[in-house]
Amino acid sequence: MAALSASAPAAVLECLDARTPDAWVQAARERIPELLLDHANCELKAAASALDLIRRYPGRPALAARMSRLAREELRHFEQVSKLIERRAIPFRRLSASRYAAALNAAVRSHEPGRLLDRLLVGALIEARSCERFAAVAPHLPADLGEFYRALLASEARHFEHYLAFARAVSGADEATFAARLADLRALEAQLVTTPDPVFRFHSGIPL
Repeated sequence: MAALSASAPAAVLECLDARTPDAWVQAARERIPELLLDHANCELKAAASALDLIRRYPGRPALAARMSRLAREELRHFEQVSKLIERRAIPFRRLSASRYAAALNAAVRSHEPGRLLDRLLVGALIEARSCERFAAVAPHLPADLGEFYRALLASEARHFEHYLAFARAVSGADEATFAARLADLRALEAQLVTTPDPVFRFHSGIPL
């Protein structure tokens, strides 16, 4: 039984230059073990990224407090996905990383304050894409998975909003610089999810 339809918040969709291709959704329906294993890994990486921001920018207490809460929530999601994997008796195996996060992080500038702005914008885009993908795939999965992904929509949208708000507040960029940099990273992110990709992962492009 498929899950009920789901939709990502308008603010999330407006921040993305492209929607998830139907070919990825079809692959997700057919490759649930890989979807869940990579999703679990994505939650760990999201927590690690939030903690790394705390470590790199210790003089920003508001950012540290928000990222600490975000990391804890990502770890709770990891635990929930792990239970779904265990319930399905999916054997653990290590999956190679997709090109998605690596390509976005490679575009982050190495100097400050551009580095902080870029890292926060990349974080916002990853959370936005996660939210959009949960909504896209939820109606096409078994009921328990579909409902779980629907339940994650609000938290992913909230994480997106927090990253974007901090990008505006703490990076020191004026509005023109902010908008131009976000446009560049949005274009790259859209390219990564809409072009052929040699692997299937939660954030991959069109499976070959």
